[in-house]
Amino acid sequence: MTFEGWAVLGVILLCLVFLLSTSISVDIILFAGLAVIFIAGIIPADQALSGFSNEGMLTVAALYIVAAGLKETGAIQFIVQRVMGNARTVKKAQLRIMSPVMVMSAFLNNTPVVASFIPALERWSRISQIPVSKILIPLSYAAILGGTCTLIGTSTNLIINGLLIEEVSTRTLGIFEPALIGIPCAIAGFIYLFIFGDKLLPVRGSSMDTFKDPREYTIEMIVQENSALSGHTIEDAGLRNLPGLFLIEIQRNERAIPAPGPYEKLRENDRLIFTGIVDSIIDLQQISGIVPATNQVFKLNAPRNERKMIEAVVSRSNPLVGRTIRDGNFRDRYDAVVLAVSRNGERINEKIGDITIKSGDVLLLEAHPNFVQKYRNASDFFLVSSIEDSSPVTYEKAWIAGLSLIAMVGLAATGILSMLQAAIVAGGLLLVTKCFRYSTALESVDWRVLIAIASALGLGSALQYTGAAEHLAINLLAFAGDNPVMALGLTYLATWLLTEMITNNAAAVLIFPIALSLAQSMGVDFMPFAMVMIVAASSSFSTPIGYQTNLMVYGPGGYKFKDFIKIGLPLNLIVAAITVSLVPYIWNF
Repeated sequence: MTFEGWAVLGVILLCLVFLLSTSISVDIILFAGLAVIFIAGIIPADQALSGFSNEGMLTVAALYIVAAGLKETGAIQFIVQRVMGNARTVKKAQLRIMSPVMVMSAFLNNTPVVASFIPALERWSRISQIPVSKILIPLSYAAILGGTCTLIGTSTNLIINGLLIEEVSTRTLGIFEPALIGIPCAIAGFIYLFIFGDKLLPVRGSSMDTFKDPREYTIEMIVQENSALSGHTIEDAGLRNLPGLFLIEIQRNERAIPAPGPYEKLRENDRLIFTGIVDSIIDLQQISGIVPATNQVFKLNAPRNERKMIEAVVSRSNPLVGRTIRDGNFRDRYDAVVLAVSRNGERINEKIGDITIKSGDVLLLEAHPNFVQKYRNASDFFLVSSIEDSSPVTYEKAWIAGLSLIAMVGLAATGILSMLQAAIVAGGLLLVTKCFRYSTALESVDWRVLIAIASALGLGSALQYTGAAEHLAINLLAFAGDNPVMALGLTYLATWLLTEMITNNAAAVLIFPIALSLAQSMGVDFMPFAMVMIVAASSSFSTPIGYQTNLMVYGPGGYKFKDFIKIGLPLNLIVAAITVSLVPYIWNF
């Protein structure tokens, strides 16, 4: 191996040391490693920057925009609520998310599945008080395991099948042929995660973090006519266990029901009075079937999905001090609607329009985002700040988002368009139909994940360019001798290690010709080796950088590099043992 190859290996090992021993984010470490290799002149610019033009990385970027459309219209919240239901334990939550995701990923590309579920599961986690770190790794692993069960489940399966088509001495795969080994691995992975997932996964990103803000508001919501919540109990409607938010009263037909119990049934036009923290009030706005009791929200000029929630502290010089919100024509004066008022922990019993504004009151407003720029330095308010991720969900355009997702998956699955092209079409359709604002689309993209993916691809390209990857693979497989079972195990090991170091597709392409030569030299059928490669190239559980869905959940779950090793390495060994043991009996040498 050349000096350049050893240098690349040294840089990658140094990156792994930093990932394991420091709290520096993965994107900074990987980009720094790529920068060192490029600046040292080991690889040219086109190789170093290949990851930033990689179709897989750009597909992830486009899928973030599609996922934002699903989130902003409420489509994915609706799906997740149906999937997760009222799961109140970690095991039940993991069971509910893994089962459908495994099935979906067998027929759909697993990247859009994971991208769509992440934002909705983050919100569901806050409501259910189950840490999001307990469910995002199972989400990613379930998507990976499900993808190994069919020929169309992952791009790696299709790439290996394409290589088999080009090789005249081999046959091609049937669409469900990978299921013969994929299903046993998926079942074993499901059982392992169900038994050990809760114990091995960390507690991070918990919704309990919201209690750091002690300020409480009182807000009124109304059950809409023909609401799906009408006739359901408070508990079934998901209104009882919102963290930091309490339903203190129901007003029904001029009659007050104080401190309603969990089995009280909701009716149309019920006025629900909540008190609680702002984060949970934002979550309350996302629930379909209830709307703010003040009809002023429907009189603002901007569409609801283009607005944000804003906190504003009333100053002494505000002209409305001493007047009620209604008499002061707050909406006309500020082009904003008061949703709730916080006053030094005091409960305010009046309806929103009848509340008399006092200096120091903290108003929770719904307004266009330009409200902040307009009044940040005005004398009317001491402080004005927007609340991130607080755009109200209207659900009117959820069907457009749902159809866009179905069309995207259909176009990609049938081969009419590539996954990237289909994602661009879906994202463009969501923007054209105004399912969300262009600025929201830009904000929804997790640039740090994209930098990490592109940098990891660049490092993988450096391994190939310098010949280090091929050198490692050839030397590893040389240990097989004349034993086909040993050769099968080493093929799995080589593919898996390269998948964790470069990418699953690159690992498969690199190992394929080496494994083919090995099989031919032994005089055995190549199909067992191809099936081992299919599983190994997708079995990236022990690091976040080997598979893009792992990187996508890395930040939102608040994970550290070692979290993946802790729960993923045993799963890698389980899947490897099952694959190497069963493949020779299913596909004979």
